[in-house]
Amino acid sequence: MLIGSLLVCLCLAYTAGFGCFRLLWAELADNTLALEQGDYQSLGVFWEAWNQVEQHFYGELPSPRERTYGAIYGALALLGDPHTRFVEPQPRELEQDRMRGAFGGIGVTLWRDAESRMVLSPYPDSPAEQAGVREGDILLAVDAEEITDETTIDDVRARLHGEVSTPVTLTISRPGPKGYTPTPPFDLTITRDEIQVPSVTWRVLDQAPEIGYVCIESFTERTDDELLTALQELREAKTVSLVLDLRDNAGGLIEPAVAVASQFLRDGVVLHELNHDDQEQTIRAQSGGVATDVPLVVLVNGGTASAAEIVAAALQDHDRALLIGETTHGKGSVQLIYELSDGSSLHVTSAIWLTPSRHRIEGQGLTPDVYVPRSEGPQDVQLDRAAAYLQP
Repeated sequence: MLIGSLLVCLCLAYTAGFGCFRLLWAELADNTLALEQGDYQSLGVFWEAWNQVEQHFYGELPSPRERTYGAIYGALALLGDPHTRFVEPQPRELEQDRMRGAFGGIGVTLWRDAESRMVLSPYPDSPAEQAGVREGDILLAVDAEEITDETTIDDVRARLHGEVSTPVTLTISRPGPKGYTPTPPFDLTITRDEIQVPSVTWRVLDQAPEIGYVCIESFTERTDDELLTALQELREAKTVSLVLDLRDNAGGLIEPAVAVASQFLRDGVVLHELNHDDQEQTIRAQSGGVATDVPLVVLVNGGTASAAEIVAAALQDHDRALLIGETTHGKGSVQLIYELSDGSSLHVTSAIWLTPSRHRIEGQGLTPDVYVPRSEGPQDVQLDRAAAYLQP
């Protein structure tokens, strides 16, 4: 009933966003009989209430788009599921870029300083650095659109992203030496290029050169290929064991996660997926893993979630790896993503994941084999514990 009402509400509200709002409203106010059947009766009350708001509200009314989005947010909140959510066009674009692992942009990190100024830090050899952006430059505007205190970092990221080979103009102020005033504002026009954002980093441990360290920050379309490169290079470096760091990995795409688990498993179940009709799908490891015999430890913590928990659980349940760290987040549900016509998206929880041994992740998380709390100081005691376990 709720979903049916929601879909009708979305259709009506979205149509309103394109200039038909008042026409629909008048029709519904004059003829509520069309809505007085089954689940649709409550929609008549919605339009009746909004009619009173528009006639009598003292203040500025929200735009048709804001009304549409507000109706969606309100209806989804009734489901009581934080993972069923509506994503507006701008953050949806950024979300898609993160999942691809590459996007058209200029290659900068953004943050707010203590004075709430938007500060830039260019990636090495990025279009931004090549155009003259320096560490600590203050961003004042993008394509003449001013950066205000209300402008979010995601807002700016969305403005900087765009098609490869297209220009974007930054208005910048450059801080002078301490005690001196910043430079007058100036413009830099930068041509966007493809910016690669690796999801996997790796190195040989300084304290144990026979141990390779691989950190997966998220699961994107590029993760499996990046992991394969990491494993090959660490093998060439003569490492004999591995630490796989999934700490603070909030998940991502499930297909790359299954592929990652398969690099360490000869065979067997990676996960079970149980949908809303109680139908179950079992997903097994893919053949051809290149590190199925390498001694392995996995680092986890409260930020290890979703697809990262799937990988950790599969390796733990098959006795393939020891989990060291803290209890994981406990996000083990599946969201279907529906792209909407204005660039927004609807994420709907449709199933839950079970580990190979049928442990429920959602709301529970994974318990590490060796509990090691995160240290407050600079020493990484969890990594040190993993290295000590792997050393002969």
